[in-house]
Amino acid sequence: MPKTRRTGLIVTLALGGALAVLAVWPQLVGAQRLQGVAQLIPFRGILALGFAALAVVAGVIAVLRRRWGVAAGLAIVLAAASLGNGAVLVVRGAGAPAADGELVVVAWNTYGGGASPESIARLVRETGADVVSLPETDADAAAEVVGILSRDGIRMTPATLEAAPGDDPVPTTLLVTESMGPYVLDLSAGSTPGVPSGVFRPAQGGGPTLVAAHPLPPLPLIMTDWTEGMDWVAAQCASPDVILAGDLNSTLDHLSGLGRNGGTVGECRDAAAEAGAAAVGTWPVRLPTALAAPIDHVLVGTAWEVRGFEVRTDFDDAGSDHRPIVATLSLR
Repeated sequence: MPKTRRTGLIVTLALGGALAVLAVWPQLVGAQRLQGVAQLIPFRGILALGFAALAVVAGVIAVLRRRWGVAAGLAIVLAAASLGNGAVLVVRGAGAPAADGELVVVAWNTYGGGASPESIARLVRETGADVVSLPETDADAAAEVVGILSRDGIRMTPATLEAAPGDDPVPTTLLVTESMGPYVLDLSAGSTPGVPSGVFRPAQGGGPTLVAAHPLPPLPLIMTDWTEGMDWVAAQCASPDVILAGDLNSTLDHLSGLGRNGGTVGECRDAAAEAGAAAVGTWPVRLPTALAAPIDHVLVGTAWEVRGFEVRTDFDDAGSDHRPIVATLSLR
């Protein structure tokens, strides 16, 4: 092989290898929250298909030109990136039937009222939810949901967090079954920047700490707010009994590096990962679950065992751009 062609092959493989690392495992070099990577890595299924298609094109070019140099090397790197993303999805899992548990936690970003109170009530009724985190659900909708459920004999207590002055006018609601007793907002815990999140503690003690969370998304002009939102989420995962649920606008890749003492995020574990369902996408609903981004989460402290996790696809036509998630938990 001529020296110039050999040099071109080496450069191509080096650059391609760096691209493959960023596309498959950016946390290896701490790039999971960088601009560009942060926006692409949630869609591993699409990346796997895209890299596979590009690998085929590069391979065809190599064959047609009868030069197993740069084109062939590029085809190999692209195929590796495709297989790598596919392998990550396989390891994270597509889920399994949920087992019975003591506590059912639901999270659903309702798209600013896109999903009706009737749909939310149906979700609560069908899942037997005890705790429901509802980003982008206002107090009026929450009251209507509670009224619908009450007529069915299901008693829930609502609490709605309003946006701070100057922030996006997007509320966050938490519903808690009355059997768990009253809960109060811990004002000292603060909130995620830009969009309200809150920490709720049992007024009379004896129950888990509940966190309804909704950090901002990783849009180009608000990347700092996004990363600070993830830091806030990690900071709330500091006690064994905590349960945090909501639209975190982050995948396990983005959250990598935020764990402490064996936890995935802070000292919490991700319910989907524990149940082998962390590859199932929740946003947007127009994409199948294999291609969508798994950005909605339930995080639990060490006091909880995850018995099951499910992404509900039967609400795809309910008006939200997110799919609801359901985690079933038991005390250890």
